[in-house]
Amino acid sequence: MSRLFSPLTLRGTTFRNRVFVSPMCQYSSVDGMPGDWHLVHLGARAVGGAGLVLTEAAAVSPEGRISPEDAGIWNDEQAAAWARVTAFVKAQGAVPGIQLAHAGRKASTFRPWGGRSGSVPLEEGGWTAVAPSAVAFGRYAEPVALDDAGIAKVVADFVAATHRAKAAGFEVVELHAAHGYLLHEFLSPLSNKRTDAYGGSFAGRTRLLLEVVDQVRAVWEGPLLVRISGTDWTEGGWDVEDSVTLGRLLAAGGVDLIDCSSGGLHHTQQIPLGPGYQVPLAAAVRKAGIPTGAVGLITEPKQAEEILATEQADVVLLARELLRDPHWPLLAATELGAQITWPPQYERARP
Repeated sequence: MSRLFSPLTLRGTTFRNRVFVSPMCQYSSVDGMPGDWHLVHLGARAVGGAGLVLTEAAAVSPEGRISPEDAGIWNDEQAAAWARVTAFVKAQGAVPGIQLAHAGRKASTFRPWGGRSGSVPLEEGGWTAVAPSAVAFGRYAEPVALDDAGIAKVVADFVAATHRAKAAGFEVVELHAAHGYLLHEFLSPLSNKRTDAYGGSFAGRTRLLLEVVDQVRAVWEGPLLVRISGTDWTEGGWDVEDSVTLGRLLAAGGVDLIDCSSGGLHHTQQIPLGPGYQVPLAAAVRKAGIPTGAVGLITEPKQAEEILATEQADVVLLARELLRDPHWPLLAATELGAQITWPPQYERARP
């Protein structure tokens, strides 16, 4: 029996297989609203057979967007628009999940296409980013360090977004604490230069994430995931040992699975790219006693199967490969000899 196509149950929610759609920013929203593009983009991956379909990073506040074109869930109108997406995803047999995010010092940037990069000027619709410390990311604009009231607002925004996620019909929440965005910025000593209770020691730097987890867990009954960067790939930054220790704390706090990515925090990072290059991070964190997801240059069915069969991770998350082929799970099941239900509309194409 294929491990990749065996079901997984987390906190009472069963996923039909262990192929999860990784969050992928689409930069296609106006005022944070998900639209037809999101319905088709996410719906296609549900039709294609994935077990969990995660949205792109959905901002918990307007200032938490990566770009002015980012999707969000900071108001009820956005939640109502997401409900159309979750209903379709569920109807295809997949589980709909949302990644809740705050971009921190990497907010208010131009989207990847359009010929411009860096921070969007205030006069062009940008805004002042916030961060644990007034330390810019590379050549981005300098952010404003959050005060106590600002930190309390961040926690409250994540909780409010969780309530809206529930109203919108999502069944999984993932907290984005990776890729150099706000929660990750608090974790890493390279971006967190605070000397108060939210900085300095490991306990101080992890405090905000653990508070968000605690408050979200208090209002969310379903599976709770956290995406982390397992390492900053930079000397003096967050590393694998830190991630393993954090894994134990997240497990104790009610997190059900850690989605293990890496990098994005510092412009001097040196990432050793290659097939499955982040799988060892998932394997290391898994030893902390919590299920993990592996992501990053996982492209072949047999490669994904081996990762799970050798217990390096419990699920795989695919990104670019699912952009290239939304129906990857259907064809991967055929290659691995696994039984999988095809949409009746597509049965005539089954190999």
